[in-house]
Amino acid sequence: MHKLRQVLRASSYFLSLLLAISIFRDRLGGLSVAFGVAGAGIAFALQEVIASMAGWVALSFGGFYRIGDRVVLGGIKGDVIEISFLRTTLMELGDWVHGDQYNGRIVRVANSLVFKEPVYNYSGGFPFLWDEIKVPFRYGCDWKFCRECLEEISLQIASDSDEAARAAWRQMVLNFRIEDASLDPTVTMVCNDNWIEFTVRYVVNYKGRRKAKDRLFSAIMECFEAHPDRLSMASATFHLVEAPPIQVQVTHSGSGI
Repeated sequence: MHKLRQVLRASSYFLSLLLAISIFRDRLGGLSVAFGVAGAGIAFALQEVIASMAGWVALSFGGFYRIGDRVVLGGIKGDVIEISFLRTTLMELGDWVHGDQYNGRIVRVANSLVFKEPVYNYSGGFPFLWDEIKVPFRYGCDWKFCRECLEEISLQIASDSDEAARAAWRQMVLNFRIEDASLDPTVTMVCNDNWIEFTVRYVVNYKGRRKAKDRLFSAIMECFEAHPDRLSMASATFHLVEAPPIQVQVTHSGSGI
């Protein structure tokens, strides 16, 4: 209904313009040159407005995004709540708020930006994301058991959206020339100077990243508490010590005159 009202409003403006031209066409004949010059000036002055209206046409038929999608447009991240002739209205996410949560600001972005900057769509076509968490373990712990625990936990968390994600990805593979990537959660390990670091990679709905991370870390901490003799999380520790006392001995040597 919202888009239908916009189309009807645009059609009424266009028909009114055609009616005015048809009524005054005899009088407009002698002013064609003046109107041409004026039109060029107006077009130059309103080039941003014209570009925004062209952007609205591109959005209406190009499938960049639609109302309800989560996008990054002009450096602003948010959910699309309205698409008008000149501007796209977003409910902003982020800034001083973390975890893909609303911050309460309404942002209006010119439609012309679809021609000037990349448009990142989190929910168009494939409403899932690959996300990662990193878990550091101390050297000396049972790293094989660590991997088994993380794999089991990630499988439990990913099972909630597994079927929906696979169905959406199959459709993506059919629609685009894209690699048939694996959607199964994976656990990889690297060893650095301080600890053993495991990376858990998984697929989650674009609106569920914060909850998925909370569930993952909660399950990991419960696993730590259940097996304190086999699992131990690492952290950076800084130990500040006092400088040793410095003794300075000054000797005076005199010279006779």
